[in-house]
Amino acid sequence: MGRTEKNIYGGRDPRELPAYGIPEAAHYLRIPVATLRTWVCGRHYPTQQGLRRFKPIIALADTERFLLSFVNLIEAHVLAAIRRHHRVSFPKVRSALRYLNQYFPSPHPLADQHFETNGLDLFVEQFGNLIAISDEGQLSMRDMLKAHLHRIERDVSGLAIKLYLFTRRDVSETAPRVIVVDPRIAFGRPVVVGTRISTEVVYQRFEAGESIARLADDYGRTPAEIEEALRCEHYRDAA
Repeated sequence: MGRTEKNIYGGRDPRELPAYGIPEAAHYLRIPVATLRTWVCGRHYPTQQGLRRFKPIIALADTERFLLSFVNLIEAHVLAAIRRHHRVSFPKVRSALRYLNQYFPSPHPLADQHFETNGLDLFVEQFGNLIAISDEGQLSMRDMLKAHLHRIERDVSGLAIKLYLFTRRDVSETAPRVIVVDPRIAFGRPVVVGTRISTEVVYQRFEAGESIARLADDYGRTPAEIEEALRCEHYRDAA
């Protein structure tokens, strides 16, 4: 990271800065706001002895303003792969993460490179044991996790630096990789890959009446790229 970038972010790592409100992060990840809030804030649940509280799975970058960092966004992105296949309890998720952390200690285990490489099978095996899913179910979950992990770009040291967002219901490995979140570009807001073109600005111009063809010509991009930018932002209105 260059000197200019360090000055912009006050010498701090932009990946760790609190930058995303819960609704905004939920929009980028295409998950319900209430679900993400539970993951990062915890929730209370009734028992015969009264209310008890599940602790958060993800440690927020800013617990006072309830803001996620880019690393938190990565963690939630990976956790969403589990959510999309199995509606599981917090204790079981945490138990599987603790098991993984015995072998690969990390403050952000879901965002750590070890999870993506030699920790994935370990997690899936333990998770499968906890919720008694079949071998076929474990394989399905592993494939879903791999598809999500392949959306994360890392630097030479293994740190997550980019997240390619899903823009469609298709969350497989073949889903388009056109919209990216990079904490060093546009303060971490989604842009078209290889550019600084904000998906929000594209959507605002489209809503103002400009055609996809006009936008593609103005930005020097393909109509397909403009369509993906619109899909990214349209989900916010549909939520």
